[in-house]
Amino acid sequence: MAVFVLIAAVAIGLVASRFGARGVVTHSPLAQSPGIVTQPVGNQTGSGLTDAANRVVPGIVNVNTVLGYENGEGAGTGIVLSSDGEILTNNHVVEGATKISVTDIGNGKTYAGSVVGYDRTDDVAVVRLSGASGLQTAPLGNSDKVAVGDSIVGVGNAGGTGSPTAAAGQVTALNQSVTASDEAAGAAEQLTGLIQIAANIQPGDSGGPLINNAGQVVGMDTAASAGFQFNNSGSAAAGGGQGFAIPINKAVSIARQIQGSNASSTVHIGQSAFVGVSITDANGAGALVRNVLNGGPAEQSGLASGDVITGVDDHSVNSATQLTNTMDLYHPGDTVTIRFTDPNGQNQTAQMKLAQGPVG
Repeated sequence: MAVFVLIAAVAIGLVASRFGARGVVTHSPLAQSPGIVTQPVGNQTGSGLTDAANRVVPGIVNVNTVLGYENGEGAGTGIVLSSDGEILTNNHVVEGATKISVTDIGNGKTYAGSVVGYDRTDDVAVVRLSGASGLQTAPLGNSDKVAVGDSIVGVGNAGGTGSPTAAAGQVTALNQSVTASDEAAGAAEQLTGLIQIAANIQPGDSGGPLINNAGQVVGMDTAASAGFQFNNSGSAAAGGGQGFAIPINKAVSIARQIQGSNASSTVHIGQSAFVGVSITDANGAGALVRNVLNGGPAEQSGLASGDVITGVDDHSVNSATQLTNTMDLYHPGDTVTIRFTDPNGQNQTAQMKLAQGPVG
């Protein structure tokens, strides 16, 4: 099983595509028509794939976010699931957002968005658009029929320009795994079962459709490398970009679970609980508190920079990722007991009432 760490060399996904969720971008006006601009990849771009992409474009959206706690903005893409405005996208596109604005490519209208729920483990989220009706939905295909060598095209809000852009290529591998490090959140997560593609997927494309030559969505773009090409052994060589997409069957199955309000150990329904800290892995076990938000629950409970969180209620915390995942079990208004070690090595506890936080 190949493992990829998404670091500075990787231009999209759970670090740089948080240019799609964490970086600062300048948004250009939306194109007046739902056409696309094609980015050739070798000889894989042709009129057939362009036509296929254009069949799907009216069923996608641009997702723009404000990251109020990080003083930033982000841009990503989404896939229209229902005519009344339920959108499929990556969790990392909306993670940390304090405001979500969604522009439907099919009708050119902009709506306020709110998160119905998310699955952080599989990087899937469903966003509901306020007041939407009559939206054109994206035509969904069957990702179980995707095969190595298939011609495909990814479409999205590359670079946050607001105009749909296409990146064509081929499927190079199936059932791939990526370990993604999120330096901004001080956490990492592993995505599995991905479709690997040779295509110039870029920051801002996250959450966008991977389309087959029949004009059907077979995946949701979620990660990629820029300037590196990975072979089957997991080593990297100079070359074209490699993208990774969540198979659409899997993404839609998770979305249906979210739409049905069926929470689980991985699916969170509703608003996120908020502690008010930035964290990283501690030397040893636990989540090291780097910064504490003024006036947030953590500060009110006495936590400070340098403390190491080791548990929440009866849940042990061995890493920053584990703390993040544990907090998905809670909702705003819940009261929890935080166990932590102070910089002097003394074990402490604090009662904390969780606030309503940013998305994801």
